Amino acid sequence: MPGFEFFGAEEKRHVQDVLDNGVLMRYGFDGMRNGHWKAKQLEAAVAKRMQTNFAQVLSSGTAALTVALASAGIGAGDEVIMPTFTFVASFESILALGAIPVLVDVDDTLTLDPKAVQKAIGPKTKVVMPVHMCGSMADLNALRSICKEHGLLLLEDACQAIGGSYQGKPLGSIGDLGCFSFDFVKTITCGEGGAMITNNETYAKNADHYSDHGHDHYGMDRGAEGHPFLGYNFRISELNAAVGCAQIQRLDEFVAIQQKHYSILRNALSEIPEITFRRVPEGGVENYSFLNFFLPTEELARKAHLALGEAGVAACFYWYDNNWHYYKKWQHLIEKKALGKLPEEVLSGMPDYTRANFSASDHWMGRTISSLVKLSWTAEEVQQRASNMVKIIRSTLN
Repeated sequence: MPGFEFFGAEEKRHVQDVLDNGVLMRYGFDGMRNGHWKAKQLEAAVAKRMQTNFAQVLSSGTAALTVALASAGIGAGDEVIMPTFTFVASFESILALGAIPVLVDVDDTLTLDPKAVQKAIGPKTKVVMPVHMCGSMADLNALRSICKEHGLLLLEDACQAIGGSYQGKPLGSIGDLGCFSFDFVKTITCGEGGAMITNNETYAKNADHYSDHGHDHYGMDRGAEGHPFLGYNFRISELNAAVGCAQIQRLDEFVAIQQKHYSILRNALSEIPEITFRRVPEGGVENYSFLNFFLPTEELARKAHLALGEAGVAACFYWYDNNWHYYKKWQHLIEKKALGKLPEEVLSGMPDYTRANFSASDHWMGRTISSLVKLSWTAEEVQQRASNMVKIIRSTLN
């Protein structure tokens, strides 16, 4: 991770196709295209790889989440359960529709704790949104059972976990809806982009229309297309999709490289008895984009993270203090800060997060260090990184 480390001839060929025909927009201008439809090509490839009937490629992972929720009819006042550890896009997509993000604790998977989800369900709950952070997944069997019991939708935010699987199925394909991000630092990238996948024909049709101003895309005259409902612009460009057409074909190659590098790091750190690793649910296979491990205490995790940084071991993250990924620094959400007036449903219905108790999440996140796994490391570089990490962490434990 990320896929831009391996840009090559195929990415250039697909982009050149678009530049040669001159059509950078995914819709219309049929006569100029010479048969090139990169967004459609990418959708077909994503659906095939993810073993789903439908895929809609979009302008970002955030757009994918927003469109997924909208396609299922989620709107003002509906509650969506999501974890305390994620990227801000998860709650941004919910709020964009006037719905309410309901934060709940994570467990030792660093993803949604099913027991916390069960307790958070109320009369307005419509969706459970597990976020497969740092390449690994939530306990999807437990979450599916909860959703079935309560008649809820299961939406997988797999933006950081493309290429992983659960009980033999690709992550993202297990829920009613699944989403991916193809931004510049993901395992495969379009520069900017994302995708929604589903087996539900109605959701797929709604996503197709909603993401293009409500156009129904019937007939050959874009100006004469109908508008069955309101929509917005979440289209991906042909240039971005072109990059994705090459990258999706390399996903398994990238994941295999990540697994190799991940294994070297994990095997080395396993020599330190004080270190334990995040739990991967039974039947789960990570995409190996991050190695996440626990130290015995928050104090030791902070000390080790600082020492790693001072020693020049780059791309090690302490999410507990991170502005983007953990609830403690989401002051704009906690204080309901927005440029425009938030919907009354959000103002009155959102829990008071100034008084929230997420000590269970703090217990895990305060002790977590996360190492990015890069594709471009040489064998020597991976071994040296592993050796350095072991040496530095051991020194902080003495």
